[in-house]
Amino acid sequence: MPDFAGPAPAISLERPQDVAQREALLDLAFGRAARLAKTSERLREGRLPAEGLAFAAHGADGRVVGTLRLWHVAAGPERPALLLGPLAVHPWFRARGLGAALMNTAICEAARCGHGAILLVGDAPYYARFGFSTAPTGGLWLPGAFDRSRFLALELAPGALDGARGLVSPTGAFAETPNLADLIARQGDASAAIGELRRSA
Repeated sequence: MPDFAGPAPAISLERPQDVAQREALLDLAFGRAARLAKTSERLREGRLPAEGLAFAAHGADGRVVGTLRLWHVAAGPERPALLLGPLAVHPWFRARGLGAALMNTAICEAARCGHGAILLVGDAPYYARFGFSTAPTGGLWLPGAFDRSRFLALELAPGALDGARGLVSPTGAFAETPNLADLIARQGDASAAIGELRRSA
């Protein structure tokens, strides 16, 4: 692992030019097939992230080394909430607090924007430090197989998930569907970015 003497990665709102590098980072962190097969992905596919709640961390050279997005969902009928994920950090920057910094940024910004609750599927011991637990999700379920011990929530407003019951469903705006030429170009950009990330890992 390189010895980083420079400044810590800067966290900012995700920019359009970050998207291909973000996809490559997620593929590096989770594997493309594995991450796209996750039940939580059913709540994100074809949708745009919540406005102002998609974050990227950039290294000193400008490359994306961390990513975290929040998405609009309903936690049962007429119960607005956010879905967090995926959270990914480049291997060079793990165990340096970047994941926690992204989490804290996302939670604080979601609260500032007036959102009531955040859901996620993830490692309970890790996310407990940010206040997430299984207690608010007992009456909720996801659109596919999931491990209930990993289905967590954080109330940003007290009682935001009181009595929440039902299927979690996507409510975010639909993403514009790209044409075939755009898809081919995007795949080429992502493949190039994955190669660069792997060379630097």
